Amino acid sequence: MSQSRLNQRRAGVALMAAGGLLATAGLAGLGPLSATASSHREAPLIAGLPQYDNTDLYAFRSPERPNTVTLAANWIPFEEPAGGPNFYSFATDARYDIHIDNDADAKPDVTFRWTFKDHYRSKNTFLYANGPVTSLDDTNLNFYQTYRLVRIKGKSTKVLVKSRKVAPSNIGEASMPDYAKLRNQATTNIGTNVQSFVGQAEDPFFLDLRVFDLLYGGDLSEVGDDTLDGFNVNSVALQVPRRWIAKNGNSQQNPVIGTWSTTSKKSVGGGYRQVSRLGSPLVNEVVLPLAVKDAFNASDPTQDVAALKYVTNPELPRLIEAVYGIKAPKTPRNDLVSVFLTGVEGVNKPKGKITPSEQLRLNLRTPITAEPNRLGVIGGDTQGFPNGRRLADDVVDIALQVVEGELVGNPNDLGDGVDANDVEFGDSFPYLALPVSGSEPDPHPTDPVNQPASAKGVTELLQNETVSASALGVGMLALLMGGAGFARRTRREN
Repeated sequence: MSQSRLNQRRAGVALMAAGGLLATAGLAGLGPLSATASSHREAPLIAGLPQYDNTDLYAFRSPERPNTVTLAANWIPFEEPAGGPNFYSFATDARYDIHIDNDADAKPDVTFRWTFKDHYRSKNTFLYANGPVTSLDDTNLNFYQTYRLVRIKGKSTKVLVKSRKVAPSNIGEASMPDYAKLRNQATTNIGTNVQSFVGQAEDPFFLDLRVFDLLYGGDLSEVGDDTLDGFNVNSVALQVPRRWIAKNGNSQQNPVIGTWSTTSKKSVGGGYRQVSRLGSPLVNEVVLPLAVKDAFNASDPTQDVAALKYVTNPELPRLIEAVYGIKAPKTPRNDLVSVFLTGVEGVNKPKGKITPSEQLRLNLRTPITAEPNRLGVIGGDTQGFPNGRRLADDVVDIALQVVEGELVGNPNDLGDGVDANDVEFGDSFPYLALPVSGSEPDPHPTDPVNQPASAKGVTELLQNETVSASALGVGMLALLMGGAGFARRTRREN
């Protein structure tokens, strides 16, 4: 391995150690976990407000347009494809935002904001579509939404999209015989190197969630199945030039940005109240204890110093030491503070003064990877998570492998048995997979590629000399606390 590659890997391991170990911080006393996926239903209040629940955020350099960046965010978790008669729409009393911090002060310098309107052609029917819908303008589409998109920079607001149609829910083949055509019509150029898409998509997050069934069936027999297979989400995706989001428009001198998304709901008095916030995956779900989850959703990144105690003195490493005899690192964990809240030198740490805050940080100059590695930075692919996040980045396995000991000389190939999404992503904007059709008789099948491990297979895993019983215990406890997933060894791609 070259020295450059080795340095990249060391930086990646350090970065992911922060993300993974932070996911263990302050979790004792959480009680029953309210989360079910990467920020899907992660806090008590937002669990009851699915239209406002931001499930995942992605940010990456566009592979086919290297001078642009693609931002994507999803809302409304666990959309059952045939869940009519009222299918899935964005809230009309909300602001859906993606914020960009390009000077490391934890305040938004650029904000992209989506708002929505409902439209009915007739209210004398219960049908979402009363005939085959062959275009977004087809009068057979009884209900549809339009969106407005603006870019806010300082005190200036520029309208990017005044009114465009949202791609509808894919309710079935009879009503929507060519859904790909509708997706294409909803994907539009709105300027030079600027593209926009809003509509339904297959949920791109992939993992096995059956940890809640007594830790994968009580004997690790329930693993290797993408629990989100067959569910959809509502998505926004935007492709913009790097100069739009870099400080002073210069991505060469100022290459690192931070990004997070929020949902703000209109209150009775007419103002807006933030009810959901999301930067990196798994943070509010597993970093913060139940008592502060709702507060985090309503807070700004400038307030993240309040979470310092969950970072500097994480409880899970002490529990692991007590239960499994693996010595916990000394506290205070200042290494976690610098890595997690500020970015890592040489990877995605901004220049100059930094206000520590939780954001998904992206280096706009990191070269595009010809052959992406699902393990991102710890797999030698510096363009992957946590240097931004691509759709195919396996954030669960990345976090698990670091929690098990990548940072302290215990390399491993642990994972939840789900290495990729059940549906392939596109190779051009908006990249998201088409939503699952409501006509599908079994939208949640067991993936034959990711079959659950047998009891015999688990026994062999336990006996494998490269994964000690203590290491297995670490993974299982991390699962119990964070719901990240653990099941089988997966071979690291190089």
